[in-house]
Amino acid sequence: MMKRVNGIGGIFFRCKDVQKTKEWYAKHLGLNTDDYGCTFWLPHLDKKEVASQQWSPFKADTNYFGESDQEFMINYKVEDLESLLETLKKEGVTIAGEMQQFDYGYFGWILDCDGRKVELWQPKNEQLFK
Repeated sequence: MMKRVNGIGGIFFRCKDVQKTKEWYAKHLGLNTDDYGCTFWLPHLDKKEVASQQWSPFKADTNYFGESDQEFMINYKVEDLESLLETLKKEGVTIAGEMQQFDYGYFGWILDCDGRKVELWQPKNEQLFK
């Protein structure tokens, strides 16, 4: 059986004021925020590489989660996004948009059984970002 999800890549959520939210979390919980939110670097299981988890507030009117009232989106890490998307499509899962490539990996989106948009991410070598 193909390996599917191997970790959580990030938690993304809507908020009224992105900057105020980042400042609050920095002050009260010590998050080291930047333009994207906060990246947590964690040692990978083999201890030779690092992995990241992203925490990112988005504007309340973002359409990144789709055109709905979905308050959050979870990003799951995967090893072979293209094959997984093909498998999920065969299983009847709704694919939301086309797979996209960026410097830091490949992204695809699906809808879960309740219509929530879910992000799938195949990272490129994360050690480059430490």
